[in-house]
Amino acid sequence: MRQRKHHHNVYVVELSRNVLREARFLKSNPDYDISKSCVYVGMSGLSPDERFDKHKAGIRSNRFVREYGLRLLPQLYECYNPMPYDAACEMEVELAISLREAGYGVWQA
Repeated sequence: MRQRKHHHNVYVVELSRNVLREARFLKSNPDYDISKSCVYVGMSGLSPDERFDKHKAGIRSNRFVREYGLRLLPQLYECYNPMPYDAACEMEVELAISLREAGYGVWQA
């Protein structure tokens, strides 16, 4: 049996600091370090670029990315991609936790 190519990716989107006006975002990031970026962490079977474009176009998008998304931050995720689906699901959560612990403002749905 042929092994399927791994094609799932985690990705990190930099969010405008205007997201800090959102009570839900602030509540999720009580230890936010103002010197760090605000970010969204996600995973997809699409490339990070394609997924970011869909967020911005309102296609299965997260509201924070649609309204506040600025750009992808590949230096925070490229080393993990691509991976199998289950690994991407786990890595999305682990990456969000590690970034939050490092002081980033993080949203992960």
